[in-house]
Amino acid sequence: MYELKTLLPQFDIKLPTCMYEIKNVSLSADHATSTTSGGCKGQLRLFHSDSEFSSSITSRKSVTCALDLEILGQQIQHLLKDDTVSVAMRQEKVIQQLQGLKTQLGKIRAGLGVCGKTVQHPTADQNGGLKEVPLQDIVINGHPNFIPYALLALKNAWRDLYTVNVKTFTHSTMSDIGPAAREFEAKLANISANNGLPNINVTLIWKNCEHTEMISSPTMYVPIYGEVNVIRYLGRVGPVEYRYEGSPLCNEIDLVLDICYQLLRCSTHKAQVAMVRLLDKRLQQQQYFGGSKISVADIGVYSSLIRIPTITDKDLTPALLAWRKQANRVTQI
Repeated sequence: MYELKTLLPQFDIKLPTCMYEIKNVSLSADHATSTTSGGCKGQLRLFHSDSEFSSSITSRKSVTCALDLEILGQQIQHLLKDDTVSVAMRQEKVIQQLQGLKTQLGKIRAGLGVCGKTVQHPTADQNGGLKEVPLQDIVINGHPNFIPYALLALKNAWRDLYTVNVKTFTHSTMSDIGPAAREFEAKLANISANNGLPNINVTLIWKNCEHTEMISSPTMYVPIYGEVNVIRYLGRVGPVEYRYEGSPLCNEIDLVLDICYQLLRCSTHKAQVAMVRLLDKRLQQQQYFGGSKISVADIGVYSSLIRIPTITDKDLTPALLAWRKQANRVTQI
């Protein structure tokens, strides 16, 4: 091979004499001993052969420098126990803080007069697969000539299940609401409210309007026209027992409410009697329009018949007369 020339010449390096001199351990057979965690001291040696290394290992086994495993296990258990106790204490402190926060919220709710119970949340089958939304106060505009008796009927029917709080006001477009509307207000006020039940607040405004309309959105004017549609909405957000969208008779109840909507808009007595005959056919020897239990369909029919004074008992069939007697026990109008 080619021989390379030395690029850097050899210089004698002079070490400073102001510092301690450390021995070169790589050139020494023995060096300073080191202390292990168990307090045992061993001597580090440079072995010149494998036999010397193996003999050194054998000699080390005879040295009693093993750790006390039992003491180490006790120390680990002690640490774990202390950690568990501290976690339990922190958890107990958090629970106490949450209880205090719950108490404060209860006092705030009581001061504001808010109901302590929440609205029942049914399953998807019970509510027709509809998504639950927070229940808001609603406003209903009604004319004194078209009194929404359904509010009074629902308030009586839901007495033990739900509370419908109705407050009435008179719009500036109405000079006098008349005796029928005042009697309706008095009946609403006579029904005691149970604040321990889920509730909905309804504001009824007597107004010079053509149709009964409900406003369910507080931020934008989105009215729902017609008393039967108001009944549909209240039945949807009211007690589970009156939610019919998951019922096998869902279409039948909707059809009965549609007949009520047409009945209220009939211009002649003959047309009104024809709608009454349709209702009689929908009853079909049942106790109620929704089957064996009263439903929002019965509330709609009962309110519609009261709103039409031209329909008398002579226009009702024996089945409808028997039904009205049974429904009156629930609605109490």
